[in-house]
Amino acid sequence: MYNRFDMIRNRYRRIVLFFGRLLFSLIVLDLVFPKLGLRNWAARTRSDRLRRSAQAFRSLAISMGGVLIKVGQFLSTRVDVLPKEITDELAGLQDEVPAEDFEAVQRVAETEFRSPLTSMYIQFEATPLAAASLGQVHRAVIQRKAESGGESQVANVVVKIQRPNIENLIATDMAAMKTVGNWLRHYRPISRRADIPALIREFERILYEEIDYLAEGRNAETFAENFASDDRICVPQVIWSHTTKRVLTLENVWDIKITDYEAITKAGINRGEVASRLLDAYLKQIFEDGFFHADPHPGNLFIHPLRDSPSRDGGQREWKLVFVDFGMVGRVSPVVKDGLREVLMAVGTQDSHRLIQAYDTLGVLLPDADIELLERASAAAFERFWGKNMSELQDVSLSEMRQFAEEFRELLYSLPFQVPQDFIFLVRAVSILSGMCTGLDPQFNVWHHIAPYAQKIIAEEVRTGREYWLEEIRNFGRTVFALPYRLDSLFSRIERGDINVRAPEVSQQISRIEASIRQIVISIIFIGFLISGVQFYLANYLVLGIIFLIGASVSFLWIAITLTRR
Repeated sequence: MYNRFDMIRNRYRRIVLFFGRLLFSLIVLDLVFPKLGLRNWAARTRSDRLRRSAQAFRSLAISMGGVLIKVGQFLSTRVDVLPKEITDELAGLQDEVPAEDFEAVQRVAETEFRSPLTSMYIQFEATPLAAASLGQVHRAVIQRKAESGGESQVANVVVKIQRPNIENLIATDMAAMKTVGNWLRHYRPISRRADIPALIREFERILYEEIDYLAEGRNAETFAENFASDDRICVPQVIWSHTTKRVLTLENVWDIKITDYEAITKAGINRGEVASRLLDAYLKQIFEDGFFHADPHPGNLFIHPLRDSPSRDGGQREWKLVFVDFGMVGRVSPVVKDGLREVLMAVGTQDSHRLIQAYDTLGVLLPDADIELLERASAAAFERFWGKNMSELQDVSLSEMRQFAEEFRELLYSLPFQVPQDFIFLVRAVSILSGMCTGLDPQFNVWHHIAPYAQKIIAEEVRTGREYWLEEIRNFGRTVFALPYRLDSLFSRIERGDINVRAPEVSQQISRIEASIRQIVISIIFIGFLISGVQFYLANYLVLGIIFLIGASVSFLWIAITLTRR
């Protein structure tokens, strides 16, 4: 008992200390040092620092497994936004998860079945086909009874078995993540945009659902039903006779991994077509079904070439997109679905006003968001960046980005967005999807897919949205009838002198100037304390020297805290 408790305590300590050191170095080197005149040094060493941090996290995740593997796998797919130093170092986590000893997972399976594996499977490979953070997969062969009462058949299957003691590992890792989350809660730029403890609780809830293989089997069947009419999508069949809460047996659909670009091309399959089908599948899941695969990392997506089918024009072969691992799924509520459809239609039609209204419906805007400025920025972004593919977006000139940032610097400084609790896995899935499509096809143009889909939704609403248009007419009528009263109220306020003009940009500039003045004053005090302390110390006035150096340390700490909060 003592050894197990000691092991859990050491695991918790290692995770907390790692993230503590990482956060401290990021704050000091990337936030504080640039403000103290060391911006060039911080920028020059940033690439090496990021690489070392990613290497350290990768080593920690591989040695400890559990939740850390999932975090690393998520980060490794964000090639669209994260630095190459990080994604390159973490990419190996997709394949480097160490396997559990076969004897250990065999005990888990036999405990669940209450019988030896040899009585359940004709053959069972001891070497795992793949190892994941929460379980591992083995090839096997079973004898299946024919549904029509005929002769039984031999079937190739894969068996997913949960890692031993995984519940305790998740509990320990989540306790460590909650500690780190409490630290981030005190960092105002993050805490005002997201309820970090609530997000972590949601993540924890989904993780515990993921280790219920009975629920995963039901999720797989729901997904298969949603795509029953689309023969381009493949979902493995669940073998319920060989499935329990900790053991899941599925039809073997293992094939070309979606990130094995060379094998995909060699099979005569166009990678751009793969990216298109993947995006289309997720558009359907999110905007039509309201039920989506929330863990689309490369180990859960395969390409199945139809080897008996003839090649099409240009040498391209028919194929299917295969989804596996439905432990982590997301559900989109009707309100969120409506908001997301509005976002899609606004982006597809480049309607900035509609886009901001959709943000408000989804609850992603902070209460003090400058709506007018957001709308202008969205319109400018549509004008400058709409229609560009991923490579073109990455090649946007620095001067153009600087001009855009200068024009909307107050908006970029305040970032008036927040992350609702029920968005965590939707954002995660879309983020991974974005990086995966970019990796498959650097020329992939997401606008070419969003615009037709948005037009399709608009056409459906025009055909079926009679009540919507009647409500719009009623709203317009109420606005027209209320206009004389509102004008009379406005003129009365003008006569009383009650009209105030709000200029948020000016107020924010004044606040920043005041903060900069305070920072300059504190910096002067810091320099005075430092120089005086060094002089007294060198002159052998040790007590005075130490006092002034302490004063310099306190003032420096004050500067660091102020810059971090800003």
